Amino acid sequence: ASMASLRRFGLVEAPAKADGTLRLATYNVANLFDDADDPALSGDDDDANETKPLHERVAVAGAIRAVDADVLALQEVESLEALLWFRDQFLSGMGYEHVAAIDAGDDRGIEQAVLSRLPIAGFQNWPDHALGGVHPEKYGNQENFLAGQPLAFRRSPLRVDLQLPNPEAGPDTAPATLTLFVVHHKSGRYSSYWREAEAAGVLAKIEEVTQSDPDRAVILLGDFNAETRDASVQTYLKAGFDDFFANRGWGPQTVSHESGRRIDLILANKAALAQLPAEQAFVLGTAARPEGVNWRDMPTFPGMASDHYPVVVDLRPAEPSEAPAAGG
Repeated sequence: ASMASLRRFGLVEAPAKADGTLRLATYNVANLFDDADDPALSGDDDDANETKPLHERVAVAGAIRAVDADVLALQEVESLEALLWFRDQFLSGMGYEHVAAIDAGDDRGIEQAVLSRLPIAGFQNWPDHALGGVHPEKYGNQENFLAGQPLAFRRSPLRVDLQLPNPEAGPDTAPATLTLFVVHHKSGRYSSYWREAEAAGVLAKIEEVTQSDPDRAVILLGDFNAETRDASVQTYLKAGFDDFFANRGWGPQTVSHESGRRIDLILANKAALAQLPAEQAFVLGTAARPEGVNWRDMPTFPGMASDHYPVVVDLRPAEPSEAPAAGG
């Protein structure tokens, strides 16, 4: 089968980025583990044989190069070391000098990360942050051992502050900041209650930022493990976040996961929409398993990159002169 025939969703080629736009992407790269054994992980979580296969790393790198984002938010990265190992091997020359990745408190050792051409002013996360409440008694069938335990982030969101380019700025002008919150919400059909608690917790962290800086552009992106109609995503939409794909019609070109769902999202607050209006948004398709084939039966195959696809938006920084004059 040709690579094209294995692509079931998304665009075949990434559209060109217009001059003056900022390309932002999110991509769950599926278990980007390096070939170094982490001595802290053992038993079921041992990573000794978890190295992402070479053909998958090549395919992920191909997708990243095709998208050519200025800022790339990643999920399922093992560590900063694993990310730099991958970047230096496969993404040299792309200008990703600025990197953020910190342990997110996940048992398997996966975390979110950012590769950026823009300077990173700072980043932080909140591993094991308590969300209030406890896990319910009846929870699917496999994770009942959590019943009664306090609810906490499965993987802490990653906050990254980026310095936006401003060619007009004088030497005394502070650079404008774009704040990203990169999420990877709990997966699983029985975990909606957990995702809803996480969404409320992420929103609280975002509100800490916007209370002190009401004009701060905030973009929330990553693997939500939920669709826009689900309560966890509705938490963000009801709080004023906007889905860049909302008015583009649901269809095969916006699906972000091989299950046929759109669960990798890019959401923006009002300030981000005003300061960084979107010019285009797309999903780049990569090879997928045939419909109806389970990942357990076909863990990998030639051409496989990830079960998720890169989700991309091009933003055009608004001219400062377009903003309404103070007091006007």
